[in-house]
Amino acid sequence: MPDRFDTIVIGAGPAGIFAALELTRLGAGRIAVVEKGHAIAKRRCPARQTACVGCRTCDIMTGWGGAGAFSDGKLTLTSDVGGWLGDYVEKPELDALLEYSDELWLEFGATTDVHGPDPETAAALEREATLAGMKLVPMRIRHLGTDRSPEVLEAMRVHLESVGVDVRTETAARRILVEDGRVTGVELDGGEVLEADSVVAAPGREGADWLAEQAHALGLGLTNNAVDIGVRVECPAPVMERLTSALYEAKLIYHTRSFGDTVRTFCMNPYGEVSTESYGDVVTVNGHSYAEHKTEYTNFAVLVSQRFTEPFKDPITYGRSIARLANLLGDGILVQRFSDLKDGRRSTPDRIAQSIVEPTMPQATPGDLSAVLPYRIMTDLIEFIERLDVLAPGIAGPNTLMYGVEVKFYSSRVAVDSNMSTRIEGLYAIGDGAGITRGLLQSGASGVVAARAIAGSRDA
Repeated sequence: MPDRFDTIVIGAGPAGIFAALELTRLGAGRIAVVEKGHAIAKRRCPARQTACVGCRTCDIMTGWGGAGAFSDGKLTLTSDVGGWLGDYVEKPELDALLEYSDELWLEFGATTDVHGPDPETAAALEREATLAGMKLVPMRIRHLGTDRSPEVLEAMRVHLESVGVDVRTETAARRILVEDGRVTGVELDGGEVLEADSVVAAPGREGADWLAEQAHALGLGLTNNAVDIGVRVECPAPVMERLTSALYEAKLIYHTRSFGDTVRTFCMNPYGEVSTESYGDVVTVNGHSYAEHKTEYTNFAVLVSQRFTEPFKDPITYGRSIARLANLLGDGILVQRFSDLKDGRRSTPDRIAQSIVEPTMPQATPGDLSAVLPYRIMTDLIEFIERLDVLAPGIAGPNTLMYGVEVKFYSSRVAVDSNMSTRIEGLYAIGDGAGITRGLLQSGASGVVAARAIAGSRDA
């Protein structure tokens, strides 16, 4: 007989973990969490020492804790960034959900330290950003660090197993089972069937394509989100220190004069290092910073938002094709000095050595990003860096490195209501993989919403 549960959670990133945590607290019956990646203690990435070798299951993107397990570990304590959960719940409710999610992180070992500017400093920096033609979004941030995040996430797993949750890593879901408009369970890759009254789909960014396939097969609506394409910038830490010392992360938004496109900073890592992440057959650049280990440099993404209209319906393929070209030309990740990019010449190892920045990703290939990125995106990036130089003098100089490409694939958004419920009874879709969130805190909060809806439906 098939194993039977009250709820099956697909995916063990923050969304899935927080759904399971909340379900246990509400006494919502027998729960299983299935995750195709490894347990966190078994997650190993060769790219940290050499280069990405295209592992069949990417340990950076999959496994217990999801892609966030080895991220910078930033909890953004504001509803202004981090996803689109505010499209489904009112702001007071969203603020309460984020506060509750933050409390859960703290309960399992997150640092109590919070970074953020005092009101006077925030107002002064916002004014300077305005004069530079940019919008600054001051944020309060709890920084776990890439070294601390796995410990906190592992503590969550230990707790869930201690209260009877069936946690199955290295277990991939093949398809969601539905009968007469109601979910009945999940079929695993090996053919085993797990039955359940409720299924929470939280496959994360790496599982977004799988969830889109399930949505098409089940007749669920999908909306294309934008895709963000750009570079990872690395500079001497003192160049950005005026901003990072007050803000930790300077969230800056700019609309270019050239094309009117939206360009923004993302994932700022003071004293951090540049890293990679894998999306199947492509490798993109990312960045980390640690709670204890410090480098002499700061890195951050500069991203151009690309939103497409009819008839094009596949922004993820567009982003992948650009990343694939960068991988072809650079055998992975390309790196170029900003001054070389402006002068229209490729960077060579000798030219990279002329910068006082020693690349924290030494395996990146010196090259020419203009051979990869479309002219419009390249123009937007150069214009943004030159405007940022008003706030952070030196960022547009020869000591700034640009790694490419960085692509953020925001999954096609699954049609759900304010409870994260699809039109199929008992089926919920949450987190980054459902296109609803793009940050740790909102991702976890979406899991809390679904869990409360499931528990409430059983009490009714």
